[in-house]
Amino acid sequence: MAWAWPLSRLILSSMLAVSASTLGLVPAFAKTCASQVVHARGEPASFEWIARMKTHANWRAKVRALPDLGDPYANWSRAENSTERCFSGADGTVCQFTGTPCRRD
Repeated sequence: MAWAWPLSRLILSSMLAVSASTLGLVPAFAKTCASQVVHARGEPASFEWIARMKTHANWRAKVRALPDLGDPYANWSRAENSTERCFSGADGTVCQFTGTPCRRD
């Protein structure tokens, strides 16, 4: 059985990984979130993906400009209670993002 050795190594390494995470040996990343919600609006764009990029950039810029937050909190993917709304009209698509900035500890 040529596959028995690699399979047993896979099972053993999986068991060790589960045991290490259960014992707390693998660090877990906690989040620290701001007490305020940040709202941002983007500029009109011809395509929704461009409108989203502009709004992400505006949200990050607003968070970076806040004296108690700054760059560590400016990652949209870490934001809590986030909402993304985009509207299409005659001038193009405009998005509005709202979220509580968080940083990873």
